[in-house]
Amino acid sequence: MIMPNLDGKETFMRLREINPSIKILLTSSYSQNSKVAEILKKGAQGFIQKPYIMQKLSNIISETLNKSNS
Repeated sequence: MIMPNLDGKETFMRLREINPSIKILLTSSYSQNSKVAEILKKGAQGFIQKPYIMQKLSNIISETLNKSNS
């Protein structure tokens, strides 16, 4: 999905305003970069790069859902 009006960081910040305990998993077709690292530092639970390998996607979703909100 292309988001012409919001980037991933802004989307993350807005979601956190709505629900501070929301679990957020980042995804991109680009490799992990400084923006991703910054969002992970701010509390995103993980990152997976596209294209997905279904087993890896399933594993990271399960891990993310099972993480505590500490």
